[in-house]
Amino acid sequence: MSTNDLNLPDLAQSGVAAPRKASMPSSDMLDARDKIASDLKPVFDVPVSVQAVIGRTTIEVSKLLELTEGSVLELDRRVGEAIDIYVNSRLVARGEVVVVDDRLGVTMTEIIKNSDG
Repeated sequence: MSTNDLNLPDLAQSGVAAPRKASMPSSDMLDARDKIASDLKPVFDVPVSVQAVIGRTTIEVSKLLELTEGSVLELDRRVGEAIDIYVNSRLVARGEVVVVDDRLGVTMTEIIKNSDG
């Protein structure tokens, strides 16, 4: 592998770093990505459960039975704090609540890459 393959500056000539080339995906990389996408096609139609959890609380059953329209439940989150996004009961992201055309939605702000969330 040459230094050009790594986009390293050439310091041998006059001590000035050479400009870096813009790295574009090669056709081999694009072909590999298309192959992976085609391999995953069978799972594209598999339904999954997505939950956006804005907060949690614990109350006694007697208090639950007393709830009426207009009752307020205090949750464990503060205003503006990120919400948890679960896919099939697994935490996969955090995000913010947004309003889109009079409907609530979620904007993902952080993807959770491991299961320790």
